[in-house]
Amino acid sequence: MTYATSLETLGPVATTVRGAQATLDELWSRTEVETRAYTGNIVALTLRKHLGRIEEALAGLEGRYAGRQIIAVMDGEGDLQVQASLVPQQGGLYVERLTLDADAEQLRGAILPLLRPATVNHVWWGAYTRPEGPLLAELSEVADQIIADSLSLDIPPARHYALADLGWSRSAGWREALAQLFDSPDAARRLPEVRELTVRYSGERDLPARLFAGFVASTLGWQDLSGATFGPGDCGRANGDLCAVELRGEGGLLFSLQAAQDESGVVRTRCRWPGVDREAEVQVPRMTLAEGLGRVMARPERGEVFEKAWTLAKATL
Repeated sequence: MTYATSLETLGPVATTVRGAQATLDELWSRTEVETRAYTGNIVALTLRKHLGRIEEALAGLEGRYAGRQIIAVMDGEGDLQVQASLVPQQGGLYVERLTLDADAEQLRGAILPLLRPATVNHVWWGAYTRPEGPLLAELSEVADQIIADSLSLDIPPARHYALADLGWSRSAGWREALAQLFDSPDAARRLPEVRELTVRYSGERDLPARLFAGFVASTLGWQDLSGATFGPGDCGRANGDLCAVELRGEGGLLFSLQAAQDESGVVRTRCRWPGVDREAEVQVPRMTLAEGLGRVMARPERGEVFEKAWTLAKATL
């Protein structure tokens, strides 16, 4: 990553694994930049149908955590293809991008030589399907962090690398908003009454909702998620983001959180039981994929809370 003299994308230029560094050096020479600072590598493993989403998310990182981006398209056909680019970012920055197009077997051994040494390695599984073959396992040996929807990949926490789950991190605002409801002593006293949990989510991805439910269940001391139900919601947020949460007791609704339909990022909360019907609004900003990616790269969320939530959520699949 470095300051650039132009906002023009340089490349893509066809190259090879062996010639990639020389190609990047030639592109850098066009910028007249004398000093380059490298902040890490990010390897994004994906499929062609997700490529646009991956490129957009990586562009949104602005080079803060990874000055070299390696995108590996795993469902390519024919011989391995490599393209090199310098991609401009906000603030007049360039990052290096190498895009590889091949099948997963051809990508084995092709990615490791492209990693810039002596920096942090982030590996992002940017596909919704479970990995097959040894490619991800090979990269995990050199990864400092693996970023994934960990439930779909069946990657448990507490491995030799830091595991970052995008769904878990992107629900942080919802977890904080729910915790705020329980700050009130009268609300905290009602927690043992909660028997049912409903979580609604945008789009088709329910894994973040299951992780969130695991967090709630572990907080309440539930042994499983038999009291939880999941369903689609309509709040205009990104695929998988939460839309609404309801906690019920024998007498009906006790707590609820509902995302506003507009772009404000407002979530309306409600606490209700005999003698109390309290409503409020809190900010739970929408989080783009790039923002969620940047969050986990800056500060991976690990620890006992996530591990308990993951275990409960995994048992529902």
